[in-house]
Amino acid sequence: MNWMWGVDDWIIILGVLAALACAIPGTFLLLRGMSMMGDAISHAVLPGIAIGFLISGSRDSVWMFVGAAVAGIMAAILTQFLHRVGRLDRGASMGVVFTTFFALGLILIVYTADHVELDPECVLYGAIELAPIDLVTIAGMEVPRSMPVLILIGILNLIVMLLLYKEFKICSFDPAMASASGINVQLMNQILMIMTAATCVACFEVVGSILVVALLVVPAATARLLSDRLHVVLILSLVVGSIGAALGHLAAINIPGWFPIDVPDTSTAGMIAVMTGFIFLLAWVFSPIHGLIPRGCHRLQLKVRIASEDALGLFYRSAENQQEMTHGKIREVLVDMTDANVWITWLAMRQVRRKGLVVIDGDRWALSQEGHRRASELIRSHRLWEVWLWQHADLAADHVHGQAMRLEHITDQGMRDELAAQTDASDVDPHGRRIPSVEPPMESDSDED
Repeated sequence: MNWMWGVDDWIIILGVLAALACAIPGTFLLLRGMSMMGDAISHAVLPGIAIGFLISGSRDSVWMFVGAAVAGIMAAILTQFLHRVGRLDRGASMGVVFTTFFALGLILIVYTADHVELDPECVLYGAIELAPIDLVTIAGMEVPRSMPVLILIGILNLIVMLLLYKEFKICSFDPAMASASGINVQLMNQILMIMTAATCVACFEVVGSILVVALLVVPAATARLLSDRLHVVLILSLVVGSIGAALGHLAAINIPGWFPIDVPDTSTAGMIAVMTGFIFLLAWVFSPIHGLIPRGCHRLQLKVRIASEDALGLFYRSAENQQEMTHGKIREVLVDMTDANVWITWLAMRQVRRKGLVVIDGDRWALSQEGHRRASELIRSHRLWEVWLWQHADLAADHVHGQAMRLEHITDQGMRDELAAQTDASDVDPHGRRIPSVEPPMESDSDED
């Protein structure tokens, strides 16, 4: 039946299986702030892999997983030991342990390569392009040798996650509460380390022990940008990893042809890491929750809202002092008294005009009825805060204005009522200016909002 599948199909399938296997432990490593531990383990398992090869003389051996699991656990234990007992920084502890293990693993791999069929570059960078050539027969069907291992590790990771989902979740977000609830946090750490080590070994022939960290960390980090719910993050991590693996191979076989000169063949494993990084970049820029552009738009909207409210406050104070304000004058004063730039100020003035909060007579601007109501609420909030800060925070009267300027923008009706109650419904602020009374909203206001 293998005739139905081409080499490219098998490569994509293997890449997707590797991504699926890495997504589960990678997500919990990320949530626990231990993503670099995955990097450390992916390096630290090298001695275990080499020793397993040396003992068995073959890649088809459980010794490989046992050796890698032991090496990974030892690396995690030694890192914790150096951090707690040796009082080293956690990053320094990981650096000492995984570089030592990595160097030892390289020495053993070079030595082992002379005795068994072990290619150091395969262990370090993977050889997914050659995997479809190395076939085994299972149930009468020839499949790549690494495929059953990837499927097995993926299923085991899924089973462990489903059985210990609650424990993993609470240990990831609140280890202290997990300990208080009777959960053995250290045991959960060791289980996660074993899962990570076994996954690194299963993926070494596909993406190598170095690039496997891209599949452990990047899809989980991308999913975290897209959602704040754990089960959604897990699902998105699986999806992102799979898409990155498929796009990685497609890019590896197509991108070299885009250049007018001959370009050497591109590594599929390396391109998988590049494509997952590209997907992360897209999420970082466009994610509706944590994306750079949506957050920038939100901050812009907030700045414009605050500037427009400051404009209403200036119009109110100008009318209170019987001063006329022109469009140019109000923008000049706004720029001088606030952090708003000329662009923000222009947008704020455009907003108050579009909402019908001002009446324009030539170059002179004044508050409309609705604008006066909203400005009264803002000024009432401001002056009530000045009174409260003066009476309850023991601030001098000439030090309350700046604080009130910030607090007035986050004050709703309930807070205004509470401030009025706590300041004995004072009629004037510390500077002797009248505090506006409560004005009922216009009947059409509900339709507008």
